[in-house]
Amino acid sequence: MTITDWPRTAAEPDPETAAPAAVSGAPAPVSRTADPVSETDEFVSETESGTGTKTSTAKLTGTQKWTAGAIVAFALALAAIGLYLSFEHVAQFAHEELRFGSLGKGQLFAIGIDVGIMVMIAVDLLMAWLKRPISWIRYPVWLLTAATVVLNAASGAPKERAWQFLDYVAAGAHGVVPVLFIMVVELGRTSIDRVVRPDQDERDSIPWLRWVLAPVATSRIFRRMRLWGVTSYPEMTRRDQELIAYEQWLKRKYDGDISQASEDELLPMKMAPYGYTVAQALAMPDQQDQAAQERAEEAERRRLDAETRSEVAQAESAAERLRAKGKVELVQAEVDGQTGQARAHARAQVSAAEKAAELEQKALENAVVAEARAREAEAERKEAEERRAAAAADLEKAGLERKAAEQRKAAAEADAVAAAEAGAIETERIALARKAAAAADLDAAELERRAAQKRKEAAEADRVAVAEAQAIETQAIAEARRAAAEADRAAAETEAAAAETRRAAAETARLEAEEQRQAEVVLADAARAKEEAAEAVRAAAETRRAAAETELAAVEAEFAAKLKPRERALRKVARMILTVGGDADQLPLADIQRELEVTSPGTASEYRKEAAQLLADGYVPGQ
Repeated sequence: MTITDWPRTAAEPDPETAAPAAVSGAPAPVSRTADPVSETDEFVSETESGTGTKTSTAKLTGTQKWTAGAIVAFALALAAIGLYLSFEHVAQFAHEELRFGSLGKGQLFAIGIDVGIMVMIAVDLLMAWLKRPISWIRYPVWLLTAATVVLNAASGAPKERAWQFLDYVAAGAHGVVPVLFIMVVELGRTSIDRVVRPDQDERDSIPWLRWVLAPVATSRIFRRMRLWGVTSYPEMTRRDQELIAYEQWLKRKYDGDISQASEDELLPMKMAPYGYTVAQALAMPDQQDQAAQERAEEAERRRLDAETRSEVAQAESAAERLRAKGKVELVQAEVDGQTGQARAHARAQVSAAEKAAELEQKALENAVVAEARAREAEAERKEAEERRAAAAADLEKAGLERKAAEQRKAAAEADAVAAAEAGAIETERIALARKAAAAADLDAAELERRAAQKRKEAAEADRVAVAEAQAIETQAIAEARRAAAEADRAAAETEAAAAETRRAAAETARLEAEEQRQAEVVLADAARAKEEAAEAVRAAAETRRAAAETELAAVEAEFAAKLKPRERALRKVARMILTVGGDADQLPLADIQRELEVTSPGTASEYRKEAAQLLADGYVPGQ
């Protein structure tokens, strides 16, 4: 950037009077500058014209309004006088000298000039009053007024003789009134502008005394004021003083050789013709560096913004591609879903048909199985009848055993009589024990009868269980057929109903199998329980019979051997040990006390010990 390209930092020139800039793009200086560099006293000269005083913003009083009205009236009178004096001379001169065809045309020419001047003056004053002045309109007014003055002066020029002094005075007299009128108009325009724009800076005039004393330096100051819009004459003189003081300071610094100063130090002298103050010129390098840095930062910011926009555009493009791809995948998924749904529906219908056929086949198989189970139930019923007959036989046998027990009771009573004849207390106890044994046998016979009755009831329960199992199987078959019909209906309606039907059918089949298995287990357990009960009853009866026979044989042998009561008691305990498996320790002492009717556990223990020794010595009941 060159010095003349530096941005404008000073105040803009007044548009009314500013001339075109001499240097393109050169800055205009600010009218308010910093303090001078040198320590010289600041000199501010006063203006002699008084134009630097600002107009009062107060409203006009009544007297001032009347005064203004009188001034306007006198100005109009002056305009009328000027028009009257110049009209005839201009019209006559136009007809005779300017070759207008007639006097009337010359008069129209004079009227046109005067009307044009008045119209432009009126527009100028009106726009000034509206605070929108037109600065160039005064120049055509001045030009037309000058033309009027020239025409008036030419109309009074001497003919056929040389110009004399009075001729010049006469020619000048023709231009006095128009010039006076233009001065009045300019005065009125300036007054209106000051009234309507009281805050506008006024342009100071340079004192005439300065023009006389220093015409060259004053012309340079005037040129700079006009070029760079400096309205204050004291401000302009202060700038000139600062520049002179700065130049003197440089001379002192470099011993009178300013050429040794750097380019930055010489800037105030170089930039003074362009309206820069000393402070502004010295601040230019820093401002230029700052501006260059700001331009670099702005360029970097624009580059980053461009990169950001590029990245955003790329991201948006990628997002658009992803959205487009997502839409394609969505459509593909919809098509695949519809295809899969159709296939699933077809598979569901086929599966439902297969399931219905399978359920029908299972129903037929269940019917066959139910029929077979009915036959098995009938066979089991017959077997139960046989078991009931066997139970009746057992009951009859129990009656016979009861009779045998009664006979044994009679024998025991006979033994009691025999024992009474012996007269021994021990024999009486033995008789009582035998009597108790006989009573126990009677109780055992009664229990056997009750067991036979229980077996009969168990057989009846078997028959009822078979009937209930058959009813359960029939109900399961009906439930399976109903589930099959429900599955057919659901498969015809929707795929979801078909799936639910398959699940229900599977659950039904599982429950049916579980019920069937449980029924079979119950039947098997019942049959096994009946068999075990019958076997237990038979074994108990056999055991009791064998015990009764053994006891009877032992008693007969003991009576035949005429053993003592203690020996018979030891042999009885030995037989009791054999009934518990042959281990003496497994026989409770309480049982010995109850059978032998002894109260002392020590005595019972002695009996058990001696009985064990008797068995060890080879005792065998019945021998």
